Amino acid sequence: MSTDRMSKCHIETPLGTLEITESGGSITSVRLANPLPGEEALPPTGSVLGSAALQLKQYFAGERREFSLPLRLLGTPFQVRVWRRLISIPYGRTATYGELARDMGMPRGARAVGGACGRNPLLILIPCHRAVGARSLGGFSAPGGLKTKELLLQIERNRSGG
Repeated sequence: MSTDRMSKCHIETPLGTLEITESGGSITSVRLANPLPGEEALPPTGSVLGSAALQLKQYFAGERREFSLPLRLLGTPFQVRVWRRLISIPYGRTATYGELARDMGMPRGARAVGGACGRNPLLILIPCHRAVGARSLGGFSAPGGLKTKELLLQIERNRSGG
């Protein structure tokens, strides 16, 4: 049984309010949320949460393209493998689910890759928005769905010159 204490904070972004969760010194989730009145809004300075909040604000301001944070990837071994591969997709670029599956030695694994993307607990930090379908944007499980995915891709394209 884990004794890690979980902490969270909220930041405002162009997508809406992001909730960042930390446990044991690692970020465990980033998701769109509607905080309840009285929930802690600001991260403690000098903490992992504070670093995550700062880096996400820098991302939205166009000042950061990569993140340097300790992440705890909570998923199946396959999901973790897909999420690690997603992190390697360069800022402002996309890869299809099929390309990702082939890169991972699974030429028929596009749907499985898409399923792992849909279970990504670390919105933006693991850039599942950069994974697309062969003929469309594919899906996006975060609140706002494809609209959120399109906004993230547009933010990156506008700032990468692509």
